[in-house]
This record gives sequence, structure tokens and C-alpha cells, in this order.
Amino acid sequence: MKTISSLTTNDLSAAYTIEQRSHAFPWSEKTFASNVGERYLNFRLDVDGKMAAFAVTQVVLDEATLFNIAVDPDFQRQGLGRQLLEHLISELEARDVFTLWLEVRASNHAAIALYESLGFNEATIRRNYYPTKEGREDAIIMALPLN
Repeated sequence: MKTISSLTTNDLSAAYTIEQRSHAFPWSEKTFASNVGERYLNFRLDVDGKMAAFAVTQVVLDEATLFNIAVDPDFQRQGLGRQLLEHLISELEARDVFTLWLEVRASNHAAIALYESLGFNEATIRRNYYPTKEGREDAIIMALPLN
């Protein structure tokens, strides 16, 4: 059974574990701790009672920025990222947010395809933004108009 609920400070350890397993250059525990609070709309997706994915989003007035989303590798390719994003979009629309922004590694073709299928458009590129093992890579800034 799949459920989506708020990601709280009590969930940060499990989210951090997923982060470590999912990203080559993961957030630190300190970064996680600094991305919770009243300006954030953070969710977790559980499968049979186990956290399988999370999303960290900051909301400022009528705009939101998806700072981080990750699906545990054991649960990838099951549509959980899409389900979590669709839930987030619905919640943002209910709060009268007009634009959802995100940035994604230019090499993350699967994520880019998912975002485009949900209606995100490329807004700009940040050159040499992300670290890689060989140097740096671009970040693609994407936006989704809501409502």
C-alpha cells in the first residue's frame, strides 16, 4: 500500500539514508535539517509502511522551488517519483502557488523526461553548476505554471 504524508523532522534520518543511496553528491544531514519549517512543503511516500521517496519544497508567496526529490533505488522505476510530484503539484495548486521551479542535472535524462511529461519547461541553464567526478556539469532550470 502506498501513502503520502508530511515529511517531518522525525523522518530526516530515513530521508537522509535514501538521499545517500540515490545521489552521487548527496545533501548533508545539516542541509536536510535546514530545509524544514513553515516555509517548506515536504512529503514522504511510503510503500507498505517503509519510506521509499521524499520531496523537499520551499514555498515563498506564490512560487515554490523543489529543492530535492529522491526515490530509494530499491523502489525506482515504479512511478513513485511521478506520484509524489503529482501530489505536490496538487497541494501547491490548493495553496494558490502559480509556479513550481526546479533545477536538474543536465545528465539526468530520466528526471528531465519525467518533468517534461508533467508539463515543466526549460527556463534557462546554469553553466558548470553541479560537481561531477570529472569536473562540473550544467543545471537545467525548469518551471511548471500552476492553476
